[in-house]
Amino acid sequence: MTEDRQVGEVQFMTVAEVAALMRVSKMTVYRLVHNGELPAVRVGRSFRVPEQAVHEYLRTSYIETA
Repeated sequence: MTEDRQVGEVQFMTVAEVAALMRVSKMTVYRLVHNGELPAVRVGRSFRVPEQAVHEYLRTSYIETA
């Protein structure tokens, strides 16, 4: 996430929304968050993931195949 964005400008996604976007299970998203691969903010008992962080994770996760 870029440092120049104001907190009010950041769009957050729920774990379920991230899972739907990435087409993985919610448990996979929780693993990414707990392993530190995907930044998140804890709100009460749930997590919110910055939308930009999801896009950045996907952008940097592409692999080249032979």
